[in-house]
Amino acid sequence: MKVNELIEKLELTLFCGEEGVTNEVTGGYTSDLLSDVMGNIEEGMIWVTMQTHQNVVAVASLKDAAAVLIVNGYEPDDEMLDKGREEAIPILGTELSAFEVSGLIYQLLKA
Repeated sequence: MKVNELIEKLELTLFCGEEGVTNEVTGGYTSDLLSDVMGNIEEGMIWVTMQTHQNVVAVASLKDAAAVLIVNGYEPDDEMLDKGREEAIPILGTELSAFEVSGLIYQLLKA
């Protein structure tokens, strides 16, 4: 499934990174701890987090994540948006909790 399909099916907000919406999503990883994500996320996964700073994009870029999804209605700060545009990584948002949206993504990817 592609990032743009997840955006449509889950009614996600696209904050930036339009160039990456055709990235293939191969799985997901949910964590707010950068070192945990660095050690466990795999290429092509969508990263679900409540973190909203530029270091998130740096880790996502380093690990070739398909996108970053910010939960609980939080919005990225300006530095995160700038870095997301620079790295062409889709930064998405949802009002749902990490638990809820992770379950929905899992169901969609396993369908």
